Amino acid sequence: MLRLLLLCALFFLSTSWALGQSVVLHPDRVFDGEAMHDGWVVVVDGEDIVSAGPEADVQVPPGARIIDLTGMTLLPGFIEGHSHVLLHPYNETSWTDQVLKESRAERSVRAGVHVVRTLMAGFTTIRDLGSEGAGYDDVGIKQAIQKGVIVGPRMLVAGPAIVATGSYGPKGFHPEVGQPLGANEADGVDDLIRETREQIGYGADFIKVYADYRWGPNGEAMPTFSVEELTRMRETAESSGRPLVAHAGTAEGMRRAIEAGVETIEHGDGGTPDVFQAMAERGVVWYPTLAAVEAISSYGGWKKGVDPDPGRIANKKDVFQLAMQHGVKIGMGGDVGVYPHGENAWEMELMVEYGMTPTAVLQSVTSLNADTFHLADRGRIASGLLADLVAVEGDPSQDISRTRDVQFVMKGGEIVRFER
Repeated sequence: MLRLLLLCALFFLSTSWALGQSVVLHPDRVFDGEAMHDGWVVVVDGEDIVSAGPEADVQVPPGARIIDLTGMTLLPGFIEGHSHVLLHPYNETSWTDQVLKESRAERSVRAGVHVVRTLMAGFTTIRDLGSEGAGYDDVGIKQAIQKGVIVGPRMLVAGPAIVATGSYGPKGFHPEVGQPLGANEADGVDDLIRETREQIGYGADFIKVYADYRWGPNGEAMPTFSVEELTRMRETAESSGRPLVAHAGTAEGMRRAIEAGVETIEHGDGGTPDVFQAMAERGVVWYPTLAAVEAISSYGGWKKGVDPDPGRIANKKDVFQLAMQHGVKIGMGGDVGVYPHGENAWEMELMVEYGMTPTAVLQSVTSLNADTFHLADRGRIASGLLADLVAVEGDPSQDISRTRDVQFVMKGGEIVRFER
């Protein structure tokens, strides 16, 4: 906690010199969101990058502060594609107990700690995929960061998300007992349009729908909404400039969501060749949330490297390879909150372990995520873009675990972490 407070103090102290003074960053190499470049420098003025390229070609402004990042790689600030800042690891407290037994005040205070840890890990933007029973508290956390009340990344938030009546949890209660739910229920075209509009009005940046859930006769995952219902939700969301994204773990749930026009699919454990082919053809981006699956398996007693892979992990490895074979775009988003905030890089390590190249993963966590989330002002290192930057020791294109070794973080031209 002391370290956390010191890092927060560093953030506020940094603003005293950052504003109005140009900064020149001298790393060993720069990953610009697409490729790695040796010998580049990056010039920042105010909130923006003003130039980036070979040192001989970049004009250094008079009086600029020179920051030596020898031994490091400079990258665009990482973009987390699937986060839940209002959750903490399930081996600390189960999801059900977090929703039912932790106060909204406690959950928001925890989230304030989570967003600091996330930013210090180099993630300057996150897409938060649902407040999980905490209403629109994610909107409030986003606004508190924007106002400078707390330190954290830029946020895109979903609000409560939308589920079919009777499908979501917490479950196991007598029908006459009312209890909070982890998302908002709605059914039928008219009700879904109303709920979509309400979430837009309360500040959701996108609409998340559960296209399937574990409500089958034996608790298995089954589809929840029809293609027509999903399509009308998407049309309603898009009319306000917002996309529809879908939790979907079954082949049929994924198929319906793709046909309805969602932009991303979360989890996707049941993907088939036909489903992944449709995703590739329509440009639907997949967020496989590998780290969450491994975390939950470990909470159940699985020891990686000692025990055989459980069925769910073996399946995830198979569908990951299948998606790659069909050319599906794979975004970086680990469902962090199921495991500790600040450990976001775990997902990148698993993406490489499951078959992607380190360079492809670096693209996924920067330019691909920026493009997927319609963030034209970040995700790359180029003139005119936001100066959201991270530097790590070594070369993560050779060893993806270097993404854990964060030494420098800049958000909007302000240094919020510097280890030297």
